[in-house]
Amino acid sequence: MASEMILEINGLKKNFGRFQALSQVNLQLHRGEVLGFIGPNGAGKSTTIRIILGLIRSSGGEAKVFNRDAWRDSVTIHQQLAYVPGDVYLWPNLTGGQTIDLLLHMSGQSHTAKTDQLIETFKLDTAKKNRTYSKGNRQKVALIAAFSTDATLYIFDEPTSGLDPLNELIFQQQVAALKRAGKSVLLSSHILSEVEKMCDTIAIIRDGRVIESGSLAAMQHLTRNTVTVKTATTMADLQTVTGIHQLEFTNQAQTAATFSVDSEALSSVMTRLAQKSILQLRTMPPTLEDLFLRYYQADNQQGAGE
Repeated sequence: MASEMILEINGLKKNFGRFQALSQVNLQLHRGEVLGFIGPNGAGKSTTIRIILGLIRSSGGEAKVFNRDAWRDSVTIHQQLAYVPGDVYLWPNLTGGQTIDLLLHMSGQSHTAKTDQLIETFKLDTAKKNRTYSKGNRQKVALIAAFSTDATLYIFDEPTSGLDPLNELIFQQQVAALKRAGKSVLLSSHILSEVEKMCDTIAIIRDGRVIESGSLAAMQHLTRNTVTVKTATTMADLQTVTGIHQLEFTNQAQTAATFSVDSEALSSVMTRLAQKSILQLRTMPPTLEDLFLRYYQADNQQGAGE
């Protein structure tokens, strides 16, 4: 049986005057999933999230949260939703602790033992006034309040901006805990390693259009494996083999090389290497960064040719 749909966006459009910010955005998020929403600044991530939150109205298409209209039913939707933006602005004269309690109260929640545990884990000095906090500490206040909230959907828009690597790791652990609890998470990020570690499915947005979506495993066929190999006999003939790219020999005898290979050509390339007596071999599967760069490099090359 298919899992419950938490978020469903179809053909979403948004115009600001003559500027088309979103032209074709399709997203799906099921219960217990983490969806990574990636793209460069200006691609349309935050605009999409603002429509999901009911902060702005779409110009076309539909955005449904809990099978309700994101704009029309935003008040009801927000009762089951927690949100952390990429740049948190707080009341300057309140302390961090007072702010966490206020944010929880506004969400119909209360300060619990879990809140205290999160404050300790993130190492936040809650006695300090918000105006004295760094950007990272302001993010911590919002994240502690969000993770303390018992919601169905958590939306994070560049949430680790300003956090040090240790607190980024804590964030990742907390998201994993939400997933184990059957919660759903929409994570907008430009930190590809962060998305790759945490997300079940990924949607890549470019120029207001989702150009690829699915699991990373399903998308990896679209890019290339990296191979580092040493053989007993020369590999000079690999320069003419279809499916091999960026071939670099690392010794004069041309018996040591690094190259990338299309997934569909991997089997035939390995057969050819085996005939040369493999001494050492390492293959690296494609990463999300490889996939992401391939899309944007292809786009830049296409733009250069126009």
